[in-house]
Amino acid sequence: MAAHNDNKAPDIVVRGSADSFKQEITARKHCLVADEPVSAGGGDAGPDPYDYLLASLGVCTSMTVGLYARREKFPLENITVSLWHSRIYAKDCEECETKQGMLDRIDVEIELTGSVNEAQRAKLMEIAAKCPVHRTLTSEINIRLQEASKASAS
Repeated sequence: MAAHNDNKAPDIVVRGSADSFKQEITARKHCLVADEPVSAGGGDAGPDPYDYLLASLGVCTSMTVGLYARREKFPLENITVSLWHSRIYAKDCEECETKQGMLDRIDVEIELTGSVNEAQRAKLMEIAAKCPVHRTLTSEINIRLQEASKASAS
């Protein structure tokens, strides 16, 4: 498999020690920390991986709704996106194609404040499901995993 880098800097770099769940994340000039909660054997120094996944979806949803409202000059004031992750039995999901085993469920609740009318609210909720991260998570994802070559590992 060919390396993806094409001499391009990675979008995200995650560094961690083998003796801890704590990870240091570099995203452009931003430094973040991830960890597992104490109940899972971590030190709770930062959000866990699923927290970041939910945050990514929530941020993208809010940004997409806000951009659309600004562009259309809707009187939207604030957007609050609340998210929950769970594992459910596939047989309990009427709208899911998978019918056996377990699957991941993300529940998203969006609160829109301002004097938007019902038609505008309906359009904003429709747009919320079209944010790029939502579309990524609901489409086929191809993850190519490879060990870094000795020359590029640091």
